[in-house]
Amino acid sequence: MHVGRIVAAVLLPPLGTYLARGPGRDFLITCGLTVLGFLPGVAFALWTVLRDEQREPAAA
Repeated sequence: MHVGRIVAAVLLPPLGTYLARGPGRDFLITCGLTVLGFLPGVAFALWTVLRDEQREPAAA
């Protein structure tokens, strides 16, 4: 589990999503939600980061 990604998702939601998934659809959604409201951006970023964390062991 990458604690840095989770901390980044809470403090700067687009950064946390970028670190977990890279530039793409999830990053753009997080940016949009963060502009509309900080809490929706944080919620989506955490969901994206934690979803990515769950996929790592299956890929290894």
